[in-house]
Amino acid sequence: MSRPLPGPRRRPGRLGVVALAGWLFADLLLVLALVSMADRPDPLADRPVAARKPTPSASPSRPPAGPRSVDRKWRRIRVGGTSETSLVRQIRSATRPWSGRSAALVQTFGGGSNGTGYAHRVNSLLHRARPDMFPRATVTDDFIDLSARPSTAVIRVYFYTLPAAPGGARKG
Repeated sequence: MSRPLPGPRRRPGRLGVVALAGWLFADLLLVLALVSMADRPDPLADRPVAARKPTPSASPSRPPAGPRSVDRKWRRIRVGGTSETSLVRQIRSATRPWSGRSAALVQTFGGGSNGTGYAHRVNSLLHRARPDMFPRATVTDDFIDLSARPSTAVIRVYFYTLPAAPGGARKG
């Protein structure tokens, strides 16, 4: 018979020092990853700009160059019915306050057991309602909302951020 090796005894169910060190390392790595992926600043946020003389080729009304960001605040639209003409009219009317903006992402929640089909149909009409706001390249997602009535939809629109307005205030 073999005898157990001599050494420190530990109670059953407790982790050893090496296992605890491994978990601590993994937890610290996770925290560092989360910190590095934390909220990034808006690339179009106000930056202090040194006063420069305008050049003849520069256009003062031109928005600042750089990548666009997606506004985190979504806007909600409710539509209903089966007539395409009515749906287009409802979308056009509901999005009037945001004319001039461009949608980055649209999530549509269709009601009833065929909610995703209805949501897909509503999303297919967005470009026809407002081609400037919903270009064909706009990303859309179709969802189902079983608690809503059939032939109704709630549309969440995430717009691109607007450039900073003169004086530091942001539009939109």
